[in-house]
Amino acid sequence: MMHKPKIPVHDTSLLKSRLRSDIRRDYLLYVMLIPGLIYVLMFKYAPMFGVSIAFRDYSIFRGFSDAPFVGMDNFIKLFSRSAFIRALKNNILISILKLVLGFPFPIILSLMISELYHSGARRFVQTAVILPNFVSWIVINGILYVMFNLSSGAIPGILKSLGYAGEITNIMNQKETFIWVIVFSHIWKGAGMGTVVYLAAIAGIDRNLYEAASIDGAGRLRKMWHITLSSIRPTIVVLLIFRVGEMMYAGFDQIFAISNYLVVSHADIIDTFVYRLGLEQQKFSEAAAAGLFQSAIGLVLVLVTNAIAKKVDSDSGIM
Repeated sequence: MMHKPKIPVHDTSLLKSRLRSDIRRDYLLYVMLIPGLIYVLMFKYAPMFGVSIAFRDYSIFRGFSDAPFVGMDNFIKLFSRSAFIRALKNNILISILKLVLGFPFPIILSLMISELYHSGARRFVQTAVILPNFVSWIVINGILYVMFNLSSGAIPGILKSLGYAGEITNIMNQKETFIWVIVFSHIWKGAGMGTVVYLAAIAGIDRNLYEAASIDGAGRLRKMWHITLSSIRPTIVVLLIFRVGEMMYAGFDQIFAISNYLVVSHADIIDTFVYRLGLEQQKFSEAAAAGLFQSAIGLVLVLVTNAIAKKVDSDSGIM
């Protein structure tokens, strides 16, 4: 395979010439890139102007021009709210549980699917585990209701028909159990979609490695551990970095859809707190401060996780 000669960084004319030739050759790829760039610019970069609200006394009726700069006052007010501290604690707990219990699940599921020799069975299982990803949380809330509702729920009805005379509780309304409803419903819904990337990485592994391992007497578990997992380790590390960066986002749509006022003390997270503070109470400056704090912590987590990954394995990480 021939490699293109390296161009000195200071030779801008050659760089521009190379760029023009690449665009002419692969112009269709650049055209396909345009919608993604427009999306990122419109919904990721353009709204960054609103970050300044976090440092102003902003009112929707006065606008930016009459919003005086107040420095860190909004952050001081934010951290003095017991509701925000409660939401922060819930956010951290739910995110850690989702990470610890949920992140390994797609990896294990991918390994199990890849071990199915019958192609029809493999396609069926993969389709079955991916389907829940396309079910909205509103529908899932309805499913959970008809399963656990005490008056007409399926599970209480089955227990009663089997002669169970003990106390039956609705786990959707219990503070102690609702957090597990959040975690396991998240795993059930998202694990199948998470297998797509891992199965693609597994499909790219050289089959000769497995044949050589079989000749050496390695069984399924040894091949899975020493070949499959070792080959997809860079993919696992990259996805782990992204997942850690999302730890401050515990799932607004899920919790907003399935929580209720009986469990709000254990289910309230930063996103739902910002929703109430900004849209319901119209405290836009404090809501922006909470969102900025959330994003800053996420950025720090990504950088720290990436640095640790690079220390452990120089070929891992995202930058």
